[in-house]
Amino acid sequence: MTSPSSPVPADPTVLHPMPGQPRVVQLKPLVTSELVEVGDYSYYDDPEHATEFETRNVLYHYGPERLVIGKFCALGTGVRFIMNGANHRMDGPSTFPFPTLGGSWADHFDLLTGLPNRGDTVIGNDVWIGYEAVIMPGVRIGHGAIISSRSVVVSDVPDYGIVGGNPARLLRTRYEEADIARLLAVAWWDWPTEHLTRHIRTVMSGTVAELEAAAPGAERPS
Repeated sequence: MTSPSSPVPADPTVLHPMPGQPRVVQLKPLVTSELVEVGDYSYYDDPEHATEFETRNVLYHYGPERLVIGKFCALGTGVRFIMNGANHRMDGPSTFPFPTLGGSWADHFDLLTGLPNRGDTVIGNDVWIGYEAVIMPGVRIGHGAIISSRSVVVSDVPDYGIVGGNPARLLRTRYEEADIARLLAVAWWDWPTEHLTRHIRTVMSGTVAELEAAAPGAERPS
């Protein structure tokens, strides 16, 4: 006899949410940097270095730009976020950052200030980023998007877009434009957790209309 499912929703504060699987970490309870913001339930999967996400996966992050990751995002092993600190000058004969190596070269540190800065890197809610994808500085990825494995994302990705390649290009969108607008209006990722828990099956496998009918305030008493 199958036991009933637990009425208690998953806990977004637990670092390792899957018993016996230390490779999976929820990022919100893991990150410590004030420059990284992560929403509830977003996770990273890595068989060897899951808890080293901030140092191995967020690179050249010296600020002030931020990395913002929404709720319910799934990040595959080896995903990398390249931040603005990776920029070099390109307006002279050499791109080499001499002042960073110290000595009297440090007197020219002004040559490294004021480099182009694309601002925050922002990942929406419910985004799936595949194995070893690379997200370049200042990119904005829309809600519900999918980033194919080993893609190099150099430009913004629309809501519910699927991109792939190097550089990544839009392959298709998951829904028609009108349905994307409806999904964004429903914004299931902002539902109260208890309400979301009652409608997990609709969120995962329902139609847009069924999702709208399940939204808080839209349900009719039986």
